[in-house]
Amino acid sequence: MRPVHTALAVLVAAVWGFNFVVIEIGLGHFPPLLLSALRFLVAALPAVFFVGPPKVAWKWIAGVGVALGIAKFGLLFTGMDAGMPAGLSSLVLQVQAVFTAVLAAVVLRERPGRVRMTGMAVALAGIAVAAVDGGTSGPVLGFTLVVAAAACWGVSNVLTRKASPPDALNFMVWVCTVPVLPLFALSLLLEGPERDLAALRALDWSGVGVIAYVAWVSTVFGFGAWGYLLRRYPASSVAPFSLLVPVFGMSSAALVLGEQVSGLRWTAAVLLVGGVALTSLAPARPAAPAPTAAGTAAGTTAGTAAGTTVAAVVSAGSRPAAADASPVR
Repeated sequence: MRPVHTALAVLVAAVWGFNFVVIEIGLGHFPPLLLSALRFLVAALPAVFFVGPPKVAWKWIAGVGVALGIAKFGLLFTGMDAGMPAGLSSLVLQVQAVFTAVLAAVVLRERPGRVRMTGMAVALAGIAVAAVDGGTSGPVLGFTLVVAAAACWGVSNVLTRKASPPDALNFMVWVCTVPVLPLFALSLLLEGPERDLAALRALDWSGVGVIAYVAWVSTVFGFGAWGYLLRRYPASSVAPFSLLVPVFGMSSAALVLGEQVSGLRWTAAVLLVGGVALTSLAPARPAAPAPTAAGTAAGTTAGTAAGTTVAAVVSAGSRPAAADASPVR
């Protein structure tokens, strides 16, 4: 990659890592489901009027919108609101790569292979260490909700890969339209209209800045830049940069929020990031040998896509052939 594009990839990883700090700040202004709804509303409008009509079937947009927008982000924001630290959340969420690999093996019949199996085992060991650290520094409920969010992210990764959107930004913007009304409805039902109205009435420039960052900087800019890189370079060259997301997430949480990074957490980070790297970047084997040239090409494409499973989108992000090569934040 050219140096300027390498710098852009690092910048996107930094943007997505710092996003966890911004979310933590935003939860001081808004209830979690309301914040998530506002994030998708502002990300979708006015961008939806400029990206053109959807380029994949609506069933895929709706499926990813539910799995990623409603389930993944709803659980993530609620888990962080329940006390899960921002830095630890940015780390634990990366276990989505393991969930994605398992689901891909079941749904897409991609055989993991020894390297990917080893990576999954190492990543799960990292989650175990993170769970021990989380048990001493945060509530079990918050940790559990973030792990559940990672599982939902894995579902959205597989759905996105099945959709194979030709334009990642177009796909992401249309996906953002799906969760808006359901999240507002869930917020009114579970968080209450009084709490929502109080948050909106108390809206200040800090709250506006939070929404602008998570919607426009993290989502629109992040996925637009990531999609640009994926169009210019192989996904296997771009995807590894997403492993920097928890590094930036933990570092920025320590610097801005004063979160303590224990020895256990650093151990968990090394295990989890290393395991995710093996799980995401090792090629998967097709379920059966392809008898034709077309079949061989299809198997190779599937293996490449599986080998770049470092996240979905985002935020996720941006995913053409290797749809889940970008972390959705």
